[in-house]
Amino acid sequence: MKVLVLNCGSSSIKYQFFDTEKELVLAKGLVERIGMSDAILTHTRFDGDEIKIVGEILDHAIGVQYVLGVLLSRNHGVIEDKSEIEAVGHRVLHGGEYFKESILITDNVIKTLQDIIELGPLHLPVNIKGMEAVKRILPDVPQVAVFDTAFHMTMPPKAYLYGIPFELYKKYHLRKYGFHGTSHYFVSREAAKILGKDVKEIRMVTAHLGSGCSMAAVQNGATIDTTMGFTPLEGLLMGTRSGDLDCSVLLYIMGKEGISLNEANNLLNRHSGLLGVSGESSDMREVLAAAKEGHKRSQYAFDIFVYRVKKYIGSYTVAMGGLDALVFTGGIGENSPEVRAEVCKGLEFMGIEIDEQRNKNRETILSTDSSRIPVLRIPTNEELVIARDTNRIVEEMKTKKA
Repeated sequence: MKVLVLNCGSSSIKYQFFDTEKELVLAKGLVERIGMSDAILTHTRFDGDEIKIVGEILDHAIGVQYVLGVLLSRNHGVIEDKSEIEAVGHRVLHGGEYFKESILITDNVIKTLQDIIELGPLHLPVNIKGMEAVKRILPDVPQVAVFDTAFHMTMPPKAYLYGIPFELYKKYHLRKYGFHGTSHYFVSREAAKILGKDVKEIRMVTAHLGSGCSMAAVQNGATIDTTMGFTPLEGLLMGTRSGDLDCSVLLYIMGKEGISLNEANNLLNRHSGLLGVSGESSDMREVLAAAKEGHKRSQYAFDIFVYRVKKYIGSYTVAMGGLDALVFTGGIGENSPEVRAEVCKGLEFMGIEIDEQRNKNRETILSTDSSRIPVLRIPTNEELVIARDTNRIVEEMKTKKA
C-alpha cells in the first residue's frame, strides 16, 4: 500500500510517502512558512533527487496541493496519478481521553477533535485543517489519525491523576496525558527485537531526548508512567521548556513581574530550559561547547538536564520493580555520546555499565558485555509507525466491507 504521512504544524507540513509493503520511503519533504508569500517546499526523492520550490502558500489546503503536485511531478515525483495514494496517515498531537489508539478518520472523529481543541490549541486546529484539506482534494482516500498520546493511555490512575480536587479532573480533563507516544512505542518494540525478547516480558525505560524531551516506563509492552503531563511542559529540562517546576514559582514570578497568563506561558515554554539556564542556546551541542570552555551557566544547564534524566531512570525502575533495558532515542539521545555517558555514570550499582568506545562509535548496543542491564541507542521512526498503523486500519476496513 502507498501511504502519505502528514505532520501538520502551525506553519508547516512535514510529509513522507511510503510503500508500506517494502517499508520504503519513496519521497519526503517539508513545507515551511505557510501563510507567507515566500513559503518553501523542500522535496527529496528516494534516489536523492531534491528540489526546492518557493511560492505563495496561504494555508494548509494549498500546502497539501503543493505536496501532491511535487509527488506527481514528471521530473521529481514518484507517482503518475493521485489515485496511487491509497491512504493518508496524520500525526495528531492529542486524543484526549477519547482516543486510546489509532483510528479511521470520520466526520465524528473530526467533531470530537474540535471539541477538545483546548487540550492542544496550537496543534489540533492545524491537524484538523490537514484532514479537511485531504478530504477536499482526495475525497475517496481513507485517512487515519495516529495520536501522540495514545500509547500512554495505559497509565493507571495513580500515575495520571494530579493532586487537585477530583472534580476539576472530571470537569476539565486535567490529567497527565504524555506525548511522543509513537516514538516510545517504536523504540520499545525495536529494543525487544534487538534483544531477542518478547516486549511484554521486558521492563524498560525509553528516553526520547531532543528539543522536546520525554521518558517512559514501559512494562509488559505498555506505558505505566511518562514524564510529560497535561501538556509537553512537564518533566525533563528541554531546549526551551522548564520541565518540572513548583507551581508557586510561576505564581511568584507573575506577581513580581506583573506578567499575563500568555506571557507566563511563553516564559516557561519558549524562554526556559537549556536556553533559559545557560543564556547561550537551546541546542545541546552549543551548550556543551560553551560548558567545555568554562561557561558556568552552560554547565549548570547540562548538569540539570542529566540529573533529571537520571532521577527518572531511578524512579521508573522502582515503579516497575526492576529494569531490563535502557533505551536512548531522539536528536540528543541518538547523537550525543557525552549526554549518554554522563547519564549512565554512577549507575553501575544498578547493573548499568556503558562501553566508552561503543558509545563514542554510536553503536546500537552501548553497554559492556558484562552489563546486567543492556543500554541501547535506537533511532526513532515515528513516521513508519504512522504508515504501519494507517496500512493496518485501512486493510481492516477493506476486510470488513468485503
